[in-house]
Amino acid sequence: MMALFSLARRLQRIHSQILSPFFLQYPATVPSPFPSPLVQQLYLFSLAFHQTFFISSQTPVVTSNFSTLQSLSSLTLNYPFETTPQPNHDPGPQEPALLHLLKRVAHLSSETEAMASLDESGIKATLGLVCSVIWTLREEWRLAFLAFKWGEKWGSSGEKTYELMIWVLRNHRKFNTAWCLIRDLYRSSMDTRRAMFIMIDRYAAASDPCMAIQTFHTMEKFRMSPDEEAFSTLLKALCRYGNIEEAEEIMLVNKKLFPLDADGFNIILNGWCNVLVDVIEAKRVWREMSEYCIIPNATSYTYMISCFSKVGDLFNSLRLYDEMKKRGWDPGIEVGLLCSFVHLLPS
Repeated sequence: MMALFSLARRLQRIHSQILSPFFLQYPATVPSPFPSPLVQQLYLFSLAFHQTFFISSQTPVVTSNFSTLQSLSSLTLNYPFETTPQPNHDPGPQEPALLHLLKRVAHLSSETEAMASLDESGIKATLGLVCSVIWTLREEWRLAFLAFKWGEKWGSSGEKTYELMIWVLRNHRKFNTAWCLIRDLYRSSMDTRRAMFIMIDRYAAASDPCMAIQTFHTMEKFRMSPDEEAFSTLLKALCRYGNIEEAEEIMLVNKKLFPLDADGFNIILNGWCNVLVDVIEAKRVWREMSEYCIIPNATSYTYMISCFSKVGDLFNSLRLYDEMKKRGWDPGIEVGLLCSFVHLLPS
């Protein structure tokens, strides 16, 4: 182990100007301090793997721009608690006709006329058709909302339809309209839990952490207990969009109601390590875990190794890797590749 430490120190001292950029972006060419082309290829491979692994470990920033080539059954928000409804119903052959008609009637002078034209079209409203059309029109919220109301009129709406429409409205910052739909859900004795999670996520995405937190506390008004799942949802949403200080503060303030544990700290740690990549703050949170008598688990170590690697700190990456091995935890193939590369460097 000491030999590895020594090697890491030499690596940082001699090749700091060469290695640092690699942890930020993948270059087209590589300086050649390597003893053979094979070692150079292994190095490039490990860096490419490093970049791919850690970018994928971060949840991508959610926007409303999704590829229209994706199948409806696979559309989902790439987020830990899955707050995006999945329109996985079969739309049927009438979808193109309905989409064309919606765009045409949108220019009519009143909603009543638009609804009448939709009713006279002969198109039968189904849950699958309405969900699919709302998703297709997610960038045009007015048309999507018209399709939603038409489906609701004919009894082709349910929790999933409401959740999808709320998600679309929140993406376009139509907060009041989204809340009206949540109240309608509640009055219809349907489950509002996922809809509230969507609101929390979308407020956080809109850089409004205060409203995300307020929405969490509002759950009680809809006869929902703000339990550990909801609290975790709030913390993840805040951290996901860079509001890590707010997430940490609310976690500590509510420690009596939601006792501190490794999972909660890992959410904060992931924010500093993989969202903002602030190694100083990550180290502080790591120390605070000890102060609160919280023992880091394998996930904690993985996040810290990720952070150290991103800033080119191979010494601490190897140190934590060694600790993981001693504790009997599998660091995973990516961390193993990184450390294998260090062994291949010339002494």
